[in-house]
Amino acid sequence: MSRFTDTLRHWRGRLIPDAYGQGWMPFYLLGYLVFLFLPLLFDYAGNVGRRGADGVLWPTLASLVVFVPLYFAAYRSRGRRQLACTLAIAALGYALMPINPFSNTYTIYAISFTALLDRRLLERVAWLIVVLGLFLAESLLLRYPLFVFAITTVIGVAVFFGNHYYAENARKGAALKLSHDEVRRLAALAERERIGRDLHDLLGHTLSLVALKADLAGKLFERDAHAARREIDEVARVARDARGQVRRAVTGIRAAGLAAELASARLLLESGEVAFRYTLGDVGLLPELETAFALTVREAVTNIQRHAQAKQASVELFARGGKAVLRIDDDGRGGAIAPGNGLAGMRERIEALGGTLRIDSAPGRGLHIEAEIPLEHEPAAARPGCGAAHAAP
Repeated sequence: MSRFTDTLRHWRGRLIPDAYGQGWMPFYLLGYLVFLFLPLLFDYAGNVGRRGADGVLWPTLASLVVFVPLYFAAYRSRGRRQLACTLAIAALGYALMPINPFSNTYTIYAISFTALLDRRLLERVAWLIVVLGLFLAESLLLRYPLFVFAITTVIGVAVFFGNHYYAENARKGAALKLSHDEVRRLAALAERERIGRDLHDLLGHTLSLVALKADLAGKLFERDAHAARREIDEVARVARDARGQVRRAVTGIRAAGLAAELASARLLLESGEVAFRYTLGDVGLLPELETAFALTVREAVTNIQRHAQAKQASVELFARGGKAVLRIDDDGRGGAIAPGNGLAGMRERIEALGGTLRIDSAPGRGLHIEAEIPLEHEPAAARPGCGAAHAAP
């Protein structure tokens, strides 16, 4: 089954590259082609057997041979080539119209592509009017009832503006992703600059002092061994102090990672009209705990933005019973958690530090995540009876 699915995805990617973000939707939309074959049952006035089956069937099948390549080319193309494919689909509908009164199906497909043209809205509306105007002219020439044009216009306009808003949302989503990535990049750059400043401030004076005392000890070694020994002991003390300072600095650097992650989460969620708040208690976190919590926030916020349909979300960090607790809540739709959304990796990271991860996702009650890790944690590999990490629910 997996090989069959991979094969389908391969051919889907050949027809419409995954980078376009269309997925299977263009293939589902081909289902509307069934309307082309309604004349085999009745005409637009409801009269059964108005046209012979052969008189409609074979020209319609021949039109499909032309339409399908144009359809996928319109998805893959941009600029003038996409416009050419769109007009060719409309022309195909006009050519079939004297034979098949339901060829307005092609007209609606053409209208759907006019909404996706890489042009200003007014220009796209102008092409919509052109396509419908030519359809009206042929309908009058063929003496089709005006309700055929009216129905085509209503459906076509609805499809046009539906695709227009879909395209606008896709553009906004791409811009939001770029903004989100830029925030991460700037946060990482600021953190690197802060690391450089902290290390310079911490180690510059300390290393100068170590070098000075080491030189002094070398000079005293021959004349006063006892004084030289004191200087060597002082060098050792300064080195130990420097090590402690570096450890504290590294802890601070990691802590800044969680703060940057929360700032990025606020930007992502509030840009999607999700109110976001967070509370950080006075919890002294080891670097590895800080990293695990920051990645948990990232994964959870990504899921909220993509799937939850929430209006509010919150993150809270506090200490309880010698453990650090991270709580993440939203008021979204909840329900079953789809596999492959990163919750398995989230659980593995928490359990590797001796912690636990609880997830509650009841339908209509949002998603609630609580990660709990001992402040003095014991790695999972060192705990007796610890097996493989559980899979995500």
